[in-house]
Amino acid sequence: PPSSWLAQFVLPALVNVFNAVRSVGLESQIKVSIAIDMTLIGVSYPPSAGAFRGDVRSYLDPIIGHLAWARTPLLANIYTYFSYSGNPRDISLPYALFTSPSPIIWDQGRGYQNLFDAMLDSLYSALEKAGQGGLEVVVSESGWPSAGGFGTSVDNAATYLSNLIRHVQGGTPKRPGKAIETYLFALFDENSKPGPELERHFGLFSPNKQPKYQLRFGGGRHWDITSEEYNGTFPLKSDM
Repeated sequence: PPSSWLAQFVLPALVNVFNAVRSVGLESQIKVSIAIDMTLIGVSYPPSAGAFRGDVRSYLDPIIGHLAWARTPLLANIYTYFSYSGNPRDISLPYALFTSPSPIIWDQGRGYQNLFDAMLDSLYSALEKAGQGGLEVVVSESGWPSAGGFGTSVDNAATYLSNLIRHVQGGTPKRPGKAIETYLFALFDENSKPGPELERHFGLFSPNKQPKYQLRFGGGRHWDITSEEYNGTFPLKSDM
């Protein structure tokens, strides 16, 4: 893309902010990281074959190396919606929505019943091939649009979000038994956002602050969000 030349400045900026935080002794409390999306993965199927694109390794490897040294997670934006909508012939809707009744693919003895796990495990595999298999990953964005494009509906979005909230408590086939820190995108629909119509419909709430879905975040706790106009990620953490 036209902005790709800026990639060379990401690591210096990351290190500068990290050093500023460390200079006041807060590096163990404030983690300085960066988010990537799955377009940096060149091979994603099967998950065990996951690998970063060759053209991004020159700047990505030093970034993940720094994060590993600083003991800071890598942030990853994972959207099964875009994988499904871009290839509905090979990716089924139930596989993308966590509703498949049985594994769709098997890979080295691991059964994959949903696309989210397959995408995240392909990222874990890519990190291993880059020499940083121990790097923790935080899913910094995930969601499903309720309107504006192929496969979008309030029902599909509600299904995805509800199932995602339940699912991330248990890990992936490659890294089972550990909850995946995950953030929903987004809190509010962005009704004035430029670009494709579906980009305006990722919110849990409409712009008038009315909830679009009834979601439960564990422990029977109900959420009453009455903040002013705001948009961003919504963390799946019950200790907010």
